[in-house]
Amino acid sequence: MNNPALRTGLIVATAAVAIGLYASAFTVGQMQQALVLQLGRVRDVLNPTGQNKPGLYFKVPFVDSVVLFDKRVLDLDLPVQTLLTADRQNLEVDAFARYRIVDPLKFYQSVGTIALANQRLASFTNSALRNVLARSSRDAIVRTDRADLMNQIQEDVNRQAKGLGVEIVDLRMTRVDLPAKNSQAVYDRMTSERKKEATDIRANGDQAATLIRAKADRDVTVILAEANQKAEEMRGQGDADRNRILAEAFGADAGFFAFYRSMQAYEQALKGQDTRLVVSPNSDFFRYFGDPQGRKPDSARSGSPEPAAAGAGATTGAVR
Repeated sequence: MNNPALRTGLIVATAAVAIGLYASAFTVGQMQQALVLQLGRVRDVLNPTGQNKPGLYFKVPFVDSVVLFDKRVLDLDLPVQTLLTADRQNLEVDAFARYRIVDPLKFYQSVGTIALANQRLASFTNSALRNVLARSSRDAIVRTDRADLMNQIQEDVNRQAKGLGVEIVDLRMTRVDLPAKNSQAVYDRMTSERKKEATDIRANGDQAATLIRAKADRDVTVILAEANQKAEEMRGQGDADRNRILAEAFGADAGFFAFYRSMQAYEQALKGQDTRLVVSPNSDFFRYFGDPQGRKPDSARSGSPEPAAAGAGATTGAVR
């Protein structure tokens, strides 16, 4: 053991073994799958989709190589593209897809890398979008049949992606909208249609309001005329009854009639708080003041003239 050459040889052999072990050992993670290539030819597939065999593996150093692929779901972002629908409407469609590698051997043989796979899948997806949406109307794409259309697109893409060893697990259209230049035109058209509809509604409302107002005015005029006519008839009938009753009452007692007329004359002549009359006390106007029976005084019976007519409430002068 004291021989330097032997010691050096052991160190070199140990280092070679360590380097060989390091070069031959590799690990495959839980979310990975691997291809072992021997001089460019696939020798083994480790931990593929559907199996769960991660761990430590070995290869022939400097002869075998290992290519790792992700077992997780991968994202595919698609650029916004303008599509023409069946009703000749241009739509801007923004979509995305999610996929996973289900056959690493086929994936390696067909595309080899994730970047190239994304390019191929984007081409498949854009083609399927154009084919499916070109057979559908705008309303079907935006509202009624959107889910069914996305399922059809996903099926079409999966048929083509099967040759790449991948599977589309989800595909969605995140935004479907009119182009900016068309959106303003559609908005203006919708605005003009709503304004026209509002104008028609207002015109119909004004017409209906005019008819209702005219009918109400006519009804008011008719009702007032009928009410005035009835009031005049009732007033005339009341005046006639009043005059008849008064005539009967006055005709039954002429003295009472004279007394009543004198009371009315007093009421009319003596209105107000500052009324002055310049009349003779022996005037026929005041005959009921001196005698409740209305008999004239002796001087009046002797034939002295008086300026007032009997029962008429006449005065020779009035000062207020």
